[in-house]
Amino acid sequence: MSKTTATTEATPLPRADLDIEHVDALHEAILAGNGNVIRSLLANEHPAELADRFEQLSSEARSTLIELAPDLISPLLLAELEDEVVENVLPLLKPEQISKAMEELDSDDALQIFEELSKERRAQVLADLSSQDRKEIEAGFAFDEETAGRLMQREFVAAPDFWTVRQTIEHMRTQSELGGENLPDKFFDIYIIDTHFHPLGYLPLSTLMRSAPDLVLKDIMERNLTVIEPSLDQEDVAYLFEKFDLISAPVVDDDGRLSGMITVDDIVEIIQDEHTEDMLALAGVNEAGLVDTVASTVTARAPWLFVNLLTAIAASFVISLFKEEIEKLVALAVLMPIVASMGGNTGTQALTVAIRALATRDLTPANTTRAIRREALAAIVNGLIFAAVLGGITFVWFGSTALAVVIAAALVFNLFCAGLAGILVPLGFKKIGADPAVASTVFVTTVTDVVGFFAFLSLAGAFLL
Repeated sequence: MSKTTATTEATPLPRADLDIEHVDALHEAILAGNGNVIRSLLANEHPAELADRFEQLSSEARSTLIELAPDLISPLLLAELEDEVVENVLPLLKPEQISKAMEELDSDDALQIFEELSKERRAQVLADLSSQDRKEIEAGFAFDEETAGRLMQREFVAAPDFWTVRQTIEHMRTQSELGGENLPDKFFDIYIIDTHFHPLGYLPLSTLMRSAPDLVLKDIMERNLTVIEPSLDQEDVAYLFEKFDLISAPVVDDDGRLSGMITVDDIVEIIQDEHTEDMLALAGVNEAGLVDTVASTVTARAPWLFVNLLTAIAASFVISLFKEEIEKLVALAVLMPIVASMGGNTGTQALTVAIRALATRDLTPANTTRAIRREALAAIVNGLIFAAVLGGITFVWFGSTALAVVIAAALVFNLFCAGLAGILVPLGFKKIGADPAVASTVFVTTVTDVVGFFAFLSLAGAFLL
């Protein structure tokens, strides 16, 4: 595939007022059905900016725009659009237009577009591709989603270890003059290989250009090469890039032969996606996409609200066990939400830190015990501090020393349990192979509510009534 990537010209950030005027003008042109005005408004847009314009439009407006100005749908635009918008746009394009765009893009970007096609459209698009491009798409699609095999691009630069700097540069120049079908448009490293195509090391372009022409590659190459297997999860790939400060990394097949590479621009996108996914999972929701409907949003969120309802009922059941005590001492009803609320915040703090540490591999079996001890002790210390504060407030408010001591003791105990739950619950999910971010919040909140209510009300029933 030929390589089409975004231009590197500096694009100034638009002023908010001018941007709004631009969007309004685009909407008016779409409503008026004026394709020429649409082209004039979008003609000089950077592909990333143009993608933003498309994503701000409704599905109906995008459909009308494509009908009026189909030439605006360039390969670069398709590569920049969010996946859900690409899925919405592709059915409006002809198969030959899609296949042409895929041929002009790097293989990794082409594969992302192919993933969003229906099975019927996939067959039509594949039929229009060259045999080489078809093989690359089918090979990439054979790997599981969110793995290095799906992520890698099959255009890379490799050179035998016995070549000189002059031979390497001449080879790249010759390939470029011939069309450069197998050369990436942008690359940072040259991979040094043996006669069996196994990677031995790499040579940064900066080193190549500074080296004498007669130097042999094996004498100047970097040997600490981080090699990635195609089955590796993309989150683990991102971790390797962050850990070893990589700009690019080679991907090898089952026989250890060089088959592709992954570059840092793809990793930045993965890190952002994984971070967003974890944040949303903590709240028990999915991302409200640009083309999501009310029905799909409700369907995604309702199950977790139902789980939350069940846990709230459990907390209410605990309260009902002490209804006689609450009737006798109304102060209990006034004060018990404070204990549960403080426990909930403590649990959430510990939970957020734990999930972040698990995601960055900072929390490992080697330091788990120390992390649990830290959270437990921190919760106890915080419990003692705020128990003294809340006990004093309770004494001034209700004039009861016994009530102040009871709520202080309940607060210390609940914060201790909350701190432990905040780290033990995600560790438990991790142990069984589940995503710690998905359901941890619901369970930690349940623990803090149930323990908080039970501790406070049972202590009150034992010592006050």
